[in-house]
Amino acid sequence: MAAAAGFRLGQRVHAAGDPRRAGTVRYLGPVDGHAGDWVGVDWDGGAGGRHDGSLAGRRYFAAAGERSASFARPAALSAGIALPDALRLRYRVDDFTKEEQDEMYVFSTSQKRVSVELVGKNKVWEKLKNFDELLCASVSFMGVSSIGVPEELHDLVPNLRQLDLTGNLLSQWQDIFSLCQALASLEVLDLTNNTMENDVVESPLLKNIRVLVLNNCGVTWELVENIAVPFACLNEVHLIWNKLNIITTPVGKFVKGFDTLRLLNLEDNNIDSWDEIVKLSYLRSLEQLHLNKNMIKHVMYPSNLPSPVPSDGTAVPPFEKLQVLLLGSNEIDDFPSVDSLNLFPSLTDVRISDNPIADPSKGGAPRFVLVARLGKVKILNGSEVSARERREAEIRYVRLVLGKAESTDPEVIKRLHPRFAELKAFHGIEDEKPTSRTLGPQKMASGLISITLRCVGASMGEKQPLTKKLPPTTTVGKLKSLCDSFFKLKDIKLRLFLEEEGCPLPQLLEEETASLMELGIGTGATIIVDEES
Repeated sequence: MAAAAGFRLGQRVHAAGDPRRAGTVRYLGPVDGHAGDWVGVDWDGGAGGRHDGSLAGRRYFAAAGERSASFARPAALSAGIALPDALRLRYRVDDFTKEEQDEMYVFSTSQKRVSVELVGKNKVWEKLKNFDELLCASVSFMGVSSIGVPEELHDLVPNLRQLDLTGNLLSQWQDIFSLCQALASLEVLDLTNNTMENDVVESPLLKNIRVLVLNNCGVTWELVENIAVPFACLNEVHLIWNKLNIITTPVGKFVKGFDTLRLLNLEDNNIDSWDEIVKLSYLRSLEQLHLNKNMIKHVMYPSNLPSPVPSDGTAVPPFEKLQVLLLGSNEIDDFPSVDSLNLFPSLTDVRISDNPIADPSKGGAPRFVLVARLGKVKILNGSEVSARERREAEIRYVRLVLGKAESTDPEVIKRLHPRFAELKAFHGIEDEKPTSRTLGPQKMASGLISITLRCVGASMGEKQPLTKKLPPTTTVGKLKSLCDSFFKLKDIKLRLFLEEEGCPLPQLLEEETASLMELGIGTGATIIVDEES
């Protein structure tokens, strides 16, 4: 056990010479049938090992995965280095490899490379002779396991504002608190891919940290509640990939505190119930809530919640200041969920892409329907909704509903399309049945819609776009026949696409029997004529 005594259970280590292969020590001692000292390691990622902590019928420890564990000689493992040493290695080397240069980019909190500044070999000696000029630093995947002597760290980088510690060996919150105390100018701290312990020791108030990134750190919501006390001035908290499918509130039904928190990122956490999100209703400063890549099926604005009364006696509505709600890549498949977004008092930026309800190929709604149903939204799925797009989308949406309204009860229309009556009145659209053939020429002309047809098929030859006036009752199948005649096409099977403002890809018009009116297509629309592949 002499050599293995240099390690402790629960310690974070990496393979010697490979800081990117990190794991946690789960066993120290002998292994049956093998001489000498051994260290049992559970490697990160659920793989990278040879077994699950048992060998030759004997269980030594329980690993996270079936093949995430292995036994290693102490000499094959590294306990890591101190943060000051990592900074010197990263920023005082005279001859950088390309891989090291790539790693010197500053990363945003969403883990995207930002070409703000590359501290490379052409700049390091001139600019960083004194480390006190270093404002942003990244020591990702360098095997950092401790902060070293706090005074040494402070003297080395006294003005550091952003620090990226992604993929290191830190685990104890006492080290993190000491780090934040030593670096009084530090505002952004990224601990992504450090397996943090869920026990928090007492700490003095840390008012300097504004952005804390804990992506894939194995943290629980109980831990988040606890660190909210020392990190009292947080503006952003990022908690991606932590399996936080349940938000446990210590007292009452709602999360309290976090008075300065403006952005909370809970992407990719296996959240499947909107009830968990409702617990965040009264975060008083929350402006952005990121919930992409979860398993949420329904959304409902919590209108009937018992509102907590603040000290000034004025009740506040749920999600009072929420402006941005990102729900991309969930499982939302119903219009009531979309319509409920109108009830959020300040919501103007919504993402619902990659949900069944927003995927026309799966029976979902095209963009114009979503724009029309979401009356206050200014940015939808990352794309700005212009005044022109909104007007055209709303008029087209009203036409779409009118095309199906003849045989539908008015009360059902009101329930299924809450904004229909409002939009119909706002745009001055009257209830008109499709134009009859018995009407005079002038009346018939007034009922036609003008659309532009544009050929793009490779075998069709070069064709000039045509603008035609057609009855709104023209079906997709009839329009295909007309295109054969308009463009003098022979023996070519056609596909028609509707080109919409704000949509990166045209919408395929699949239903042959659907009329232009039923599809909400009105004057000014552009139809792309292509050939079947």
